Amino acid sequence: MNRENINSALLFIGLIFLQIIVLNNINFLGYINPYFYIFFIFLYPIKKDDASVLILSFFLGLCIDIFSDSGGINAAATLFIAFVRIPILQSVIGKRDIEYGAMTIFKIPFPKMFLYVVILTFLHHFIVFGMEYFKWSKFGTILLNTVLTSVFTIILTMISFTFVMRKR
Repeated sequence: MNRENINSALLFIGLIFLQIIVLNNINFLGYINPYFYIFFIFLYPIKKDDASVLILSFFLGLCIDIFSDSGGINAAATLFIAFVRIPILQSVIGKRDIEYGAMTIFKIPFPKMFLYVVILTFLHHFIVFGMEYFKWSKFGTILLNTVLTSVFTIILTMISFTFVMRKR
């Protein structure tokens, strides 16, 4: 096992414990919880046709679902954003051909990285809250929860990116 795999495994386990033990118990304004565990998908190396990110993302969401008793909604949302992350990255960067072997999120200019994080976070949260409420009459609640929780998650993610970038 190389250093990159060990770091990914530690990040995977650490984010699960952080989400379950700390972040799931935060109810800012009564109902806003950050879903910071998706940070794993942002940091996972970008490789062409990499099925491992899909498998790991599914298990990441499934672990959160098991401990949160949320019935698979986190696994579905996490799997979806892992599936669309490369096409979204290509559209944000504006390049069709990304150097998959050398490409990392840290090589992207900050405004484009921020847009990438915002898009994936909103998609994830919209799917989570859409599946949680699953009624057209609750569409306003779904949007409100998506926006408020996404803002909180994006703030935590960008703060964490600054700490990770300083180490590199």
